[in-house]
Amino acid sequence: MYFEDKKNVIIMEHPLIKHKISLLRDEKTGTLEFRTLVEEIAMLEAYEALRDLPLADVEVKTPLETCMTPMIDGKKMAIVPILRAGLGMVSGVHALVPSAKVGHIGLYRDPETHEPHEYFCKLPEPIEQRMVLLVDPMLATGGSAAEAVDFIKERGGKHIKFMCILAAPEGLRKLSERHPDIEIYAGHMDRGLNENAYIVPGLGDAGDRIFGTK
Repeated sequence: MYFEDKKNVIIMEHPLIKHKISLLRDEKTGTLEFRTLVEEIAMLEAYEALRDLPLADVEVKTPLETCMTPMIDGKKMAIVPILRAGLGMVSGVHALVPSAKVGHIGLYRDPETHEPHEYFCKLPEPIEQRMVLLVDPMLATGGSAAEAVDFIKERGGKHIKFMCILAAPEGLRKLSERHPDIEIYAGHMDRGLNENAYIVPGLGDAGDRIFGTK
């Protein structure tokens, strides 16, 4: 399902994703189960988001004969989580593409202005030759995601996709308008943001629930 008239924003409709997100929302879901669900949802979303991964023909010897057959060109992909909550999605994507390189972008949100600030950025090289999958469980205001895409582009990244579990309409609109050239995948679009810029009904603080902190 597309968001508004924006063809670069895809809202997932798979029943397994919907079911697992409902489990994530439950305040009774503990840290271990929450972390596992995030990994599983990331894997399900990545299956769709990575549908155009580059392939290269390789020679394989079957029990009957030798043939040329396509395999993923792993050197052309990078998984980049937005710290810290994005780390929870990496293993789910890595399970599908184990050879993908991993970078990290560190951002924190000012509690007063809700604006993002960078404190770390390390990307696999050569980033301009890689398909970059930027991951963060929550797309709230869209500020952090938009800044992270800026950082990747400033360092030469060209082929970028963003993937989240929950998104607010405000964040989807901001990210898609600021970066209309990237593909955006969301597991579900929630109602909106509250006065503290948290997604509602949401699932709370994804980072705290993944890592068991308060």
